[in-house]
Amino acid sequence: MNDALVTGDALASRFTELPRLLEADRDLIRRGAFFDCRFKAEIGPVPFDIRLDGGRIVVFERGPFVMRGWSFAISGSLQAWEHYWRPVPAPGWHDLFALRKRGEMTIEGELQPVMAHLQYLKDLLALPRQIQTEL
Repeated sequence: MNDALVTGDALASRFTELPRLLEADRDLIRRGAFFDCRFKAEIGPVPFDIRLDGGRIVVFERGPFVMRGWSFAISGSLQAWEHYWRPVPAPGWHDLFALRKRGEMTIEGELQPVMAHLQYLKDLLALPRQIQTEL
């Protein structure tokens, strides 16, 4: 079996814990109270459709999808997410924009909601760091 596929499935499975992790973080929900948006997150080749309403995840679906609309998309390589979700990521692997600069991540679409809620979004996507796994 292809090791990249196994790692991709493991990373995607880890990401599926995002709604549970967010619901346990009342402070993060409070900070996202004015963030309503639909976006796509790609963990390697695996797309996720996520809709936020008042900082809470109200839609969270694993793809593939045909022609889903979204405001913005954040796509990262398997290596990017694996490093980003380490408990203490190394410099250059610790931040969405650092990963973009490395060429390991892309951010596309409407950037206004990304920039307006940047710290919330960074903290939301970093929640899987709390899950201790051996990938």
